Amino acid sequence: MKKLLLSVSLLVGLACFNACSTDIELYADYKDIPVVYGLLDASQDTNYIRINRAFSGSNENPINANEVALVADSCNYPGKLRTYIVEYQAIYGNQYEETGEVIELDTMTVHDKHEGIFYSPDQKVYYARTKEIFSNNSPSKKYRYKLFVHKDNDTITAETNLVGGEEFKVINNSLSFKAKESDKSNQIKFVEAQNAEFYDMYFVFRYRESINNGPFVEKQVKHSFGSKSVDELGKDGTTFYVTYPENILFDLMTDAIGGDTVMDANHPNVVRYFDNKPITIYLAAGGDELYNYILVNSQSGYSQTVPDYTNVYGGYGVFSSRKNLVKEVDISALTKSDLYGKPWGFMQQ
Repeated sequence: MKKLLLSVSLLVGLACFNACSTDIELYADYKDIPVVYGLLDASQDTNYIRINRAFSGSNENPINANEVALVADSCNYPGKLRTYIVEYQAIYGNQYEETGEVIELDTMTVHDKHEGIFYSPDQKVYYARTKEIFSNNSPSKKYRYKLFVHKDNDTITAETNLVGGEEFKVINNSLSFKAKESDKSNQIKFVEAQNAEFYDMYFVFRYRESINNGPFVEKQVKHSFGSKSVDELGKDGTTFYVTYPENILFDLMTDAIGGDTVMDANHPNVVRYFDNKPITIYLAAGGDELYNYILVNSQSGYSQTVPDYTNVYGGYGVFSSRKNLVKEVDISALTKSDLYGKPWGFMQQ
């Protein structure tokens, strides 16, 4: 598989209206084009789905998408569309049958959407409380979920498996770094998630800093591993891993602290502290449909009028699944010893 070209965070900013370029000349007459964006997360109490409409002009009267997108009625359907998710369970092979579980979705309006090229600050979304239902998934009981959206006489559908599972976890309890230059690397290991096609991981080191006896300010440095398909990850038996340079934390700190170093051990101009488990690892797993949506459409470009890949029948967009993990971990004793020395300015509490 080819390497992912876009991160999931970039996808969130682009996925709502992939059918739009600045000046659009689509179709002979106006046509209502449903756009669905939903990522089911089994770990969340509530899941949200965006159901919007794209817009087009005629060849004689092209429209400016950036202007029309700022009008609420151009991207939000009026009222509430009947929308629900039907649960299916695997009976054998790739055969599924309905369980009788139907999840009805309601609507709500998000009032604090950030400004952008699409309408803000109010954005309508569809939602349902799903954690109890989604918790039934396990390796021995495989479920699939199909979205139905009824619009006038049309029915828009899309389906996905759930990503996650109880075994999905980060194995490391601590990470190790060295201040001196090193060509060695260490690993962050994790147990794979069910139905995951790719992963995105980064870690954050958090600390507090005071300059010239001033108030302490929360600081952090971050290292991202980027999005990787399962074929791009290292594998050790039943676990996956990513590698990081042994001196990466101190390289990040060098950039962060600049010239603000400890000048005198008894009267430092800078004092820094870190707490127990100062590193937080963020790991996201994404499903097959989401992987294909990013991979295929990023290769052909997001400025196209119609995306090359969608798993939404009767519309465009993507309906898939993801699961996010967050784990706080410690740093090794040798790493702490290096941080307590010059020029890093960290003090023991």
